[in-house]
Amino acid sequence: MKFKRILLKLSGEALMGGSKTNSIDHDILDQYTAEIKAVKDQGVELAIVIGGGNIFRGGQAENLGIDRVQGDYMGMLATVINAMALQSALERHGLYTRLMSGIKMEQVCEPFIRRRAIRHLEKGRIVIFGAGIGNPYFTTDSTASLRAVEIQAQVVLKGTRVDGVYTKDPEKFPDAVRYKQLSFQEAYEKGLNIMDMTAFTLCKENKLPIIVFDMNRKGNLLKVVNGEEAGTLIS
Repeated sequence: MKFKRILLKLSGEALMGGSKTNSIDHDILDQYTAEIKAVKDQGVELAIVIGGGNIFRGGQAENLGIDRVQGDYMGMLATVINAMALQSALERHGLYTRLMSGIKMEQVCEPFIRRRAIRHLEKGRIVIFGAGIGNPYFTTDSTASLRAVEIQAQVVLKGTRVDGVYTKDPEKFPDAVRYKQLSFQEAYEKGLNIMDMTAFTLCKENKLPIIVFDMNRKGNLLKVVNGEEAGTLIS
């Protein structure tokens, strides 16, 4: 086992799957749960940050005439909805979890306390971080980087729809080439859109590697955790 403690970043949009009507697809939830359970069964300490873009993105606020700060808080609440759905799916499959929030809402989740989060991990619980860092103007990518540093994770695993970082968008350009490995400096100089700059800089300054991989391919998460090549490593 290459990594003992990981932070997994999932996109909210991915939860929609192929659904055009539901913001959360049951089959995708079950698929992700199976992938996470396979890793947890190996004894890995696992924390998760999930986005809220399937329900509401802070960036949508301006188009709706909503103040940016208000919109960001709405987006944070969307991540809590997704986190609760994921928590239920994981517990339905017999996994122990704790949901911690950057915004206080004690009826549904614990407030984020760093030492408590680490203790949950040490006890074998999956910790899901919702509501971002509790402040506007920060993305869930930034949340993932910050929480990973705080809990002393060994790596940030960014699960996406593609199997790594490419020279250009592989969904639009068939001749796009995948990078197997990049340094933070190379990724910055090439202008590759891996994470927002706040998140990216936080990982770089704390020497925290990022692996971008295809979360929708069966068995990929376990491969990455085992150190097999299944995406792009940025370090």
